[in-house]
Amino acid sequence: MKTVECLSDTEYADRPLSLVWQGRRYEIAEILARWRGPGEKGFRVKTMDGFAFEITYQEVSDDWHVQPM
Repeated sequence: MKTVECLSDTEYADRPLSLVWQGRRYEIAEILARWRGPGEKGFRVKTMDGFAFEITYQEVSDDWHVQPM
């Protein structure tokens, strides 16, 4: 199972759609914030269940990191 599913328009990881945390899949209802750093894209999101997460895509390692807030 993928850690984060996302839409990719002009480049990969433009908009996260869902994430997996501790084996459970959460659909993302809202993107609260987004940022771009050297070699990464970050998002603060709210799920349909009302949980908040910070998810970061590391471009060099092609890896997602998910952290509850």
